[in-house]
Amino acid sequence: MTTFTLDDLARIVATRAAAPATESYTAKLLADGPAKAAKKLGEEAVEAAIAAVQGDRQNLTAEAADVLYHLLVVLQGAHIPLNEVMAELERRTAQSGLAEKAARKP
Repeated sequence: MTTFTLDDLARIVATRAAAPATESYTAKLLADGPAKAAKKLGEEAVEAAIAAVQGDRQNLTAEAADVLYHLLVVLQGAHIPLNEVMAELERRTAQSGLAEKAARKP
Protein backbone atom coordinates (compact mmCIF):
# COMPACT_ATOMS: atom_id res chain seq x y z
CA MET A 1 0.00 0.00 0.00
CA THR A 2 1.32 3.43 -0.95
CA THR A 3 1.40 6.14 1.68
CA PHE A 4 -0.26 9.43 0.77
CA THR A 5 1.94 12.37 1.78
CA LEU A 6 1.67 16.13 2.14
CA ASP A 7 3.87 16.34 -0.96
CA ASP A 8 1.21 14.35 -2.83
CA LEU A 9 -1.48 16.73 -1.61
CA ALA A 10 0.62 19.77 -2.53
CA ARG A 11 1.01 18.41 -6.07
CA ILE A 12 -2.75 17.87 -6.34
CA VAL A 13 -3.44 21.39 -5.07
CA ALA A 14 -0.99 22.84 -7.62
CA THR A 15 -2.61 20.87 -10.45
CA ARG A 16 -6.12 21.85 -9.43
CA ALA A 17 -5.09 25.48 -8.95
CA ALA A 18 -4.23 25.59 -12.65
CA ALA A 19 -7.68 24.35 -13.67
CA PRO A 20 -10.56 26.67 -14.54
CA ALA A 21 -12.38 27.99 -11.45
CA THR A 22 -15.61 26.54 -12.85
CA GLU A 23 -14.10 23.04 -12.66
CA SER A 24 -12.02 23.16 -9.49
CA TYR A 25 -12.85 24.17 -5.91
CA THR A 26 -9.14 24.85 -5.37
CA ALA A 27 -8.99 27.17 -8.38
CA LYS A 28 -12.19 28.91 -7.24
CA LEU A 29 -10.76 29.54 -3.76
CA LEU A 30 -7.64 31.04 -5.30
CA ALA A 31 -9.56 33.07 -7.89
CA ASP A 32 -11.56 34.68 -5.09
CA GLY A 33 -8.33 36.14 -3.66
CA PRO A 34 -6.13 35.39 -0.67
CA ALA A 35 -8.73 36.53 1.87
CA LYS A 36 -11.21 33.83 0.77
CA ALA A 37 -8.70 30.99 1.08
CA ALA A 38 -7.40 32.37 4.39
CA LYS A 39 -10.93 32.66 5.75
CA LYS A 40 -11.62 29.02 4.88
CA LEU A 41 -8.37 27.98 6.54
CA GLY A 42 -9.38 29.85 9.69
CA GLU A 43 -12.86 28.30 9.71
CA GLU A 44 -11.45 24.81 9.35
CA ALA A 45 -8.87 25.45 12.11
CA VAL A 46 -11.62 26.55 14.49
CA GLU A 47 -13.69 23.47 13.62
CA ALA A 48 -10.65 21.27 14.28
CA ALA A 49 -10.06 22.96 17.63
CA ILE A 50 -13.68 22.45 18.64
CA ALA A 51 -13.53 18.78 17.67
CA ALA A 52 -10.33 18.40 19.74
CA VAL A 53 -11.91 20.00 22.80
CA GLN A 54 -14.97 17.80 22.42
CA GLY A 55 -12.82 14.69 22.15
CA ASP A 56 -14.45 13.84 18.82
CA ARG A 57 -11.73 11.75 17.21
CA GLN A 58 -13.55 11.09 13.94
CA ASN A 59 -14.51 14.72 13.40
CA LEU A 60 -11.05 15.93 14.43
CA THR A 61 -9.52 13.63 11.83
CA ALA A 62 -11.82 15.03 9.13
CA GLU A 63 -11.29 18.64 10.20
CA ALA A 64 -7.51 18.16 10.38
CA ALA A 65 -7.60 16.96 6.76
CA ASP A 66 -9.55 20.12 5.86
CA VAL A 67 -6.98 22.28 7.68
CA LEU A 68 -4.07 20.69 5.83
CA TYR A 69 -5.80 21.04 2.48
CA HIS A 70 -6.74 24.69 3.04
CA LEU A 71 -3.27 25.50 4.38
CA LEU A 72 -1.76 24.13 1.17
CA VAL A 73 -4.22 26.20 -0.87
CA VAL A 74 -3.18 29.35 1.04
CA LEU A 75 0.50 28.48 0.50
CA GLN A 76 -0.17 27.87 -3.21
CA GLY A 77 -1.80 31.28 -3.50
CA ALA A 78 1.18 32.89 -1.77
CA HIS A 79 3.65 31.00 -4.01
CA ILE A 80 5.26 29.34 -0.99
CA PRO A 81 6.23 25.75 -1.76
CA LEU A 82 5.67 23.11 0.90
CA ASN A 83 9.41 22.34 0.94
CA GLU A 84 10.08 25.83 2.32
CA VAL A 85 7.68 25.22 5.20
CA MET A 86 9.25 21.82 5.83
CA ALA A 87 12.72 23.39 5.83
CA GLU A 88 11.57 25.88 8.45
CA LEU A 89 10.18 23.04 10.58
CA GLU A 90 13.44 21.15 10.19
CA ARG A 91 15.38 24.24 11.25
CA ARG A 92 13.21 24.64 14.31
CA THR A 93 13.63 21.04 15.41
CA ALA A 94 17.37 21.62 15.81
CA GLN A 95 16.56 23.07 19.25
CA SER A 96 13.81 22.67 21.80
CA GLY A 97 10.55 24.48 21.17
CA LEU A 98 11.01 26.56 24.31
CA ALA A 99 14.50 27.64 23.28
CA GLU A 100 13.32 28.46 19.74
CA LYS A 101 10.44 30.54 21.06
CA ALA A 102 12.70 32.39 23.51
CA ALA A 103 15.08 33.25 20.65
CA ARG A 104 12.35 34.99 18.63
CA LYS A 105 12.34 38.75 18.63
CA PRO A 106 9.20 40.33 20.14
